[in-house]
Amino acid sequence: MPDGPNPKAPDYDDDFYAWTQHQAAVLREMPVTDNRFDREHVAEEIEDLGKNVRSAVRSQVRRIVEHFLKLQYSPAREPRGDWMSSIVDARTLLEDDLTATLRADVERELDRLYRAARKQAGHGLERYGEHNAADLMPAECPYLLAQILDEDWYPEPVEKP
Repeated sequence: MPDGPNPKAPDYDDDFYAWTQHQAAVLREMPVTDNRFDREHVAEEIEDLGKNVRSAVRSQVRRIVEHFLKLQYSPAREPRGDWMSSIVDARTLLEDDLTATLRADVERELDRLYRAARKQAGHGLERYGEHNAADLMPAECPYLLAQILDEDWYPEPVEKP
């Protein structure tokens, strides 16, 4: 039996999400030698820990995109500082949780995350009577993941027609 962790397995410190999914799979594959151990529920709990991190990462990306849209399409001046502060906060939280596996996940899910953020931003803009601003938002995501994650990048406001 080899000493230490499997070198092909994801590392706990480098990619927590991938580690949780791998460990749950390994646990399920292990032979049952003692029926006192609730292997399936322990595996589910480990998997869920990773899924919670994945959900948090997706949520922060949605929040950034929502506020990008508001910054870019809203004619309002006053809440801009709050939107920018929210983006800074979300980017800071992402620094702690975004791994290579979760980055790839967000890249795959970006269109879906954009649609949800667009819907949320649209509701927010319409709630304050900014129907034209909500109508201007593009149907497809105009932002690259690199822009979303770049601590210094913000979209330029759109010129009003």
